[in-house]
Amino acid sequence: MASKITDELGRETDKEVQEKVGAAATAEDQVPLEEMFGQMESIISRMETEDVSLEESFRLYSEGMRLLKMCNETIDTVEKKVLVLDENGETHEF
Repeated sequence: MASKITDELGRETDKEVQEKVGAAATAEDQVPLEEMFGQMESIISRMETEDVSLEESFRLYSEGMRLLKMCNETIDTVEKKVLVLDENGETHEF
């Protein structure tokens, strides 16, 4: 069973999810895509448990959506950097 911590409103939350959420919030630009996916998986797992409160569900949902937006922005940035090789052997941005 995951250890629990109490948030600023006195609600009990999953310590592992809270730590990952905090890490993402403090270093958004430095978080690798794979790590963001792992954080989203942790959030989904936590939301699927029976003991999560409605308020906690909303908080986790909001954090998941924030991470999803970050993932989309990261993927968009990478796609723009991908170079396509044309028939003449010259590279062009994708």
